[in-house]
Amino acid sequence: MTVNDDSFTSWKNREEIAESMIPIIGKLHREQDVTVLVHSRSLVNKSVVSILKTHRFARQIAGEELSVTETLPFLQTLTTLDLGPSQIDIGMLAAEYKADSRGLTVEEFTADAVAGATGANKIERRDGRDVVLYGFGRIGRLVARLLIEKAGSGNGLRLRAIVVRGGGEADLVKRASLLRRDSIHGQFQGTITVDEANSTIVANGNTIKVIYANDPSEVDYTAYGIENAILIDNTGKWRDREGLSKHLRPGIDKVVLTAPGKGDVPNIVHGVNHDTIKPDEQILSCASCTTNAIVPPLKAMDDEYGVLRGHVETVHSFTNDQNLLDNYHKADRRGRSAPLNMVITETGAASAVAKALPELKAPITGSSIRVPVPDVSIAILSLRLGRETTRDEVLEYLRDVSLHSPLKRQIDFTTAPDAVSMDFVGSRHASIVDAGATKVDGDNAILYLWYDNEFGYSCQVIRVVQHVSGVEYPTFPAPAV
Repeated sequence: MTVNDDSFTSWKNREEIAESMIPIIGKLHREQDVTVLVHSRSLVNKSVVSILKTHRFARQIAGEELSVTETLPFLQTLTTLDLGPSQIDIGMLAAEYKADSRGLTVEEFTADAVAGATGANKIERRDGRDVVLYGFGRIGRLVARLLIEKAGSGNGLRLRAIVVRGGGEADLVKRASLLRRDSIHGQFQGTITVDEANSTIVANGNTIKVIYANDPSEVDYTAYGIENAILIDNTGKWRDREGLSKHLRPGIDKVVLTAPGKGDVPNIVHGVNHDTIKPDEQILSCASCTTNAIVPPLKAMDDEYGVLRGHVETVHSFTNDQNLLDNYHKADRRGRSAPLNMVITETGAASAVAKALPELKAPITGSSIRVPVPDVSIAILSLRLGRETTRDEVLEYLRDVSLHSPLKRQIDFTTAPDAVSMDFVGSRHASIVDAGATKVDGDNAILYLWYDNEFGYSCQVIRVVQHVSGVEYPTFPAPAV
């Protein structure tokens, strides 16, 4: 047998193992509300190849490849435990088991590591929480995909309705088609049917009412059986408390804005300040995609080194508020053709840092350049630190943050030497540290942070909604504080 034959046999063996994992992962998710992860990446509804690629990606952040032969015993053990709703990272279980010196079996170690999700400690499964999308543009459709994907056992978030303005003939069919096919993010994973007579879209069994209205005041959500719902406004038309309060109609309990909030509207970056949301707060904002990209790394760097001042330069993909061809626009430069030009524009991300991270006293400035790519941006974060350090120390610290800290769902890490923007389409993290581009000189550090300004941001929105709805489940093993 040749070396190539050995490699192929190994691949086929790992394929077989990954195939055996799929029904276990699916059953845990459907019946017990348990989401299985590998280094913060969900394995729910993933193919054999996706599971293997997720394991292999661990080498980018952990320094060595993770094999399904290592994680399978932990997954099998989970099926023997009395688990409640939770997220369990079998990649972290495997890594921590290697470092553990107690001489425990896999079964003993796993039971101890996830004890907070078992027996008397487990969270009881809750009834699902209704969600309404107000607007159905780029972010709205991606949030819809995520809500449908995460419907799971039906005990979490339930997308009940979408509110849009009427668009004329075949409006419903066209909107369903935009959900089904996306030029950047690909095909919808599942099936979509349209019931025009009842104005509904059925996606993977989820019946979604499409409500036509020109203003929030026109809708009584209880007429559609919607109660105590969280409404996600992704139009950006109203951004202050007075405007967003228009959504607090019968059937709506809370309003979440997918744009920076103005005035006293709390700007929330999940992972950083989501635990400051007051239980009775009815209106909040998820800030901007760029704010979500820079605040978690800023917090991480400030926690370890102290940040005295900083500047963020965002190189941002063009967005729908720019013109396809040169035409009038109320902004100074956004009227120029987006696919043909780099466009200097403003960003409110730097000033928004103070709202999301008030303990950071350092002045942060910012500017932005829109460039001719349809998705994925990069924030160049230049920092003056409170002490001198080295590039290797900073990279090792940020790698550890991406693996073990409470920010591991927000901060990702890549060592790929040839990484470019399209590689990060579909990333579920708020930002990805590019190790190869990082520069450190004494007390000056420059971080290059990739982010999918559409999908990664939408994932942050969902995390905030899960938190305020009470269906954000704990992760095990618990991240280091």
